Amino acid sequence: MGKQTDPQVDRLGFTPGQVVQEFGWDDDVDEALRAAIEETTGGELADEDYDDVTDAVIVWWRDGDGDLTDMLVDALTVLDDGGAVWLFTLKPGRSGHVGHDEIKEAATTAGLHAMSTFAVADDWSATRLANRGRGR
Repeated sequence: MGKQTDPQVDRLGFTPGQVVQEFGWDDDVDEALRAAIEETTGGELADEDYDDVTDAVIVWWRDGDGDLTDMLVDALTVLDDGGAVWLFTLKPGRSGHVGHDEIKEAATTAGLHAMSTFAVADDWSATRLANRGRGR
């Protein structure tokens, strides 16, 4: 039988060999989700100090963490062109929840566009952020 995959991680689109940088880790993150991403990519998540090119970025973000726009700009620093940005925020009703309007505003200011959002873990939602195309 083939390797078991995590349907939520499959939705994130990670593939073997990708370098994924992680921002905002704390003791409240979903460790099972982190482990599933590492299993899919075949490597550990790179920490915030990683300074080589990455294929994707995940950002764990909570209300009160600071300026989301600044975080997104920092996250883009070593991201390869076309790389994926996933913003993980606590679901509505959870302490630390960040509203979609705040996400949209921060993404726009950072030159990104908030795309799809879906539940990715028990307490966390994932929002795909994509580069805003020129002339759009």
